[in-house]
Amino acid sequence: MTTITQHRPTQPLLPVTGAELMVPLLDGSTTRYVNLDYAASSPALSSVAAHVGEALGLYASVHRGAGYASDISTTAYENARDTVARFVGARPGNPVIFTRNTTDSLNLLASAVPGDTVVLDIEHHANLLPWQEHGRRVLPAGNTIEETLGLLAAELDRAPAALVAVTGASNVTGETLPLRRIADIAHRRGTRLAVDGAQLVPHRRVNMREQGIDYLAFSGHKTYAPFGAGVLVGRRDWLDRAAPYLRGGGAVTTVGTASEVWRTGPSRHEGGSPNVLGVLALARAVDELAQLNTRDWYAHEAQLRGALVAGLLRIPQARIHHIFPDSEAPVGVVSFVLDGVDSRHLALVLAAEYGIGVRDGKFCAHPLLERLQQQGPALRASFGVGSTMEDVTALLEAITAYLEHGPRGSYTEADGVWSLVADPRPRPDWAQLPNEDREYLGCAG
Repeated sequence: MTTITQHRPTQPLLPVTGAELMVPLLDGSTTRYVNLDYAASSPALSSVAAHVGEALGLYASVHRGAGYASDISTTAYENARDTVARFVGARPGNPVIFTRNTTDSLNLLASAVPGDTVVLDIEHHANLLPWQEHGRRVLPAGNTIEETLGLLAAELDRAPAALVAVTGASNVTGETLPLRRIADIAHRRGTRLAVDGAQLVPHRRVNMREQGIDYLAFSGHKTYAPFGAGVLVGRRDWLDRAAPYLRGGGAVTTVGTASEVWRTGPSRHEGGSPNVLGVLALARAVDELAQLNTRDWYAHEAQLRGALVAGLLRIPQARIHHIFPDSEAPVGVVSFVLDGVDSRHLALVLAAEYGIGVRDGKFCAHPLLERLQQQGPALRASFGVGSTMEDVTALLEAITAYLEHGPRGSYTEADGVWSLVADPRPRPDWAQLPNEDREYLGCAG
């Protein structure tokens, strides 16, 4: 008889880099870093880091040399397509295109869609902005998932669209959408389905064939692989007819001074030298995830998320964000606010005084935060296969201490940005602060 034991998240499911990182605190002591910011970038799996170290010895350009290292790198790079295709249950013949990240993948897809795209107003900016110049129609989600599905069907009946693009799991609340049902609604009306899988793929099994997904985009840096590789997997016809996304070497078969012949398949959109190490890291990461026991994987995150939500509900000032009352099986992402507390200030205190990393802001999802009636910044805690119950406990205890005793350090605020009056924490030589003010670009919200 086989004995089934219930998984307890006292240990990581898989070892990750940085798990033993000690960080300096404001009082001069050090503590183990508590990484609760997996939704922004997950730590690399330890096995992935080891694989990259091994691959560095044979690192060379792909498709561009006859040498042994180039041959090995090319083979590994192309094999990575097969690994990713198997992991996401891609249809036979669907190209696996390597990009920089999910945003890059969705911009590529947007350039290939031959018609309008319908998106919901709950999306990350990566699944809102790329469609602006390509016939975007933003559909306000309903009060429930059931209502939203009805609204989507009505919108497609009102005006046909080539594509529906939705998130698989919200980067703000962790809520998931019923992708098979959305696919059925779209396909019955001659519309295809694209899924922003940035938060779904690192947390759930995905099978494009079974779930009816026509196009899937996701990122390596959220899927336990560093170095900036992304993926777009999908039906070939639109992608082969689209203008090349990156024009350059490798994307063409012949070039003249007045004309050129572009390739079809993945290489059509991968001009220039690709991120070989990033792709190899991504392939190893998804191969590791593929070997996880699914029940343990889901239980690990569900118990961590449940413990965090239960702990926050015991704090009177805490308000947890959610989109739909009928959503099920959220992934390991929780956003919340504490009434009367500036989330940006609390995030800095958590880092400087407790060694805890969370995200603060509007999470590159401004329309969704407005829908949630969140005018100011919020906090987000997120976790994955390297997280433990100790991490959740540390966050809840730190929040409780902050509410009871306030911050121990001195902080100042200017234009909504909080900083320490004096920060004695040492920094490595390669990350020293500049002498002059610097404008940091990116998704500040």
